[in-house]
Amino acid sequence: MGGVIAAGVAALVVLIFLIRSVRIVPQARAMVVERLGRYHRTLTPGLAIVVPIVDRIRERIDLREQVVSFPPQPVITEDNLVVGIDTVIYFQVTDPRAATYEIADFIRAIEQLTVTTLRNVIGGMNLEGTLTSRDQINGQLRGVLDDATGRWGIRVNRVELKAIDPPRSIQDSMEKQMRAERDRRAAILTAEGVKASEILRAEGEKQAAILRAEGHREAQILAAEGEAKAIGTVFGAIHEGDPDQKLLAYQYLQMLPRLAQGQASKLWIVPSELTSALGGLAGPGGLFDVEGRAGRQSGRDGAVDGDGERGSQRGGEGGREGGGGRPGGGDGSWPAAPV
Repeated sequence: MGGVIAAGVAALVVLIFLIRSVRIVPQARAMVVERLGRYHRTLTPGLAIVVPIVDRIRERIDLREQVVSFPPQPVITEDNLVVGIDTVIYFQVTDPRAATYEIADFIRAIEQLTVTTLRNVIGGMNLEGTLTSRDQINGQLRGVLDDATGRWGIRVNRVELKAIDPPRSIQDSMEKQMRAERDRRAAILTAEGVKASEILRAEGEKQAAILRAEGHREAQILAAEGEAKAIGTVFGAIHEGDPDQKLLAYQYLQMLPRLAQGQASKLWIVPSELTSALGGLAGPGGLFDVEGRAGRQSGRDGAVDGDGERGSQRGGEGGREGGGGRPGGGDGSWPAAPV
């Protein structure tokens, strides 16, 4: 019975020994193994065998890229303004042994190194440069951290400034400045718009005035050409009709009443040509020469009777009495009155 118990105990010890000897390392992980208190080896992902009691797992290291956000740190700029800067670090463990034995707490070490480096970089820049030079600051921080953490088995891949918080008074001043700048731009844009609209309106008025002037000119030219054609037509008709002085005097008398038809006519001045026109109409052979017309009518009657001599005599008498008659010929004909 005692042998069975001893065998069972031995089997249990062997089973426990085997269980503690087998280690399964997950992917992207590493285990640092110490043997009798000293570094022995680093277990890579997969199945590994260790010696129980002799070997001990010191650290389990995550080999993936890690992200650490640090709380805001007060930093003084070159122009003596205190700003709070919140940083984010992206790093990766490349050497588990160095990360375990070269630094006690590499996360805290990275944080402190980031703070000191950030103060050195921001201390040489003013507030405006700090707000507008994030890429430059990130590059300088990454270079310093990568050089310092290289011997710790850590590679800093990226450093980002998550937030830069200036004092409240500075924020109010910046908001006022931004508002004033936007108001200035709005005023400039409004003035430029008004200027452009005025220019366009002036151009439109100019073009309209030019077009109106050209239209008025064309209308005057056409009116002048029409009047010239009308005058030419009337002049040609007058020359073709060959009017005498009596007809012109009669037309002149017909136009005189029209001169007095205007509502503004208070005084009618008789032209000096009226007397000569009336004299031509009432003179010998004129339109109002009654005696001459009677003598010419007697001459025509004598011509109709066929008595050439009497017709000639009557015509002569009538012409002498009227002052405009002319003796007829021996054949009884009556010549045309002189023009």
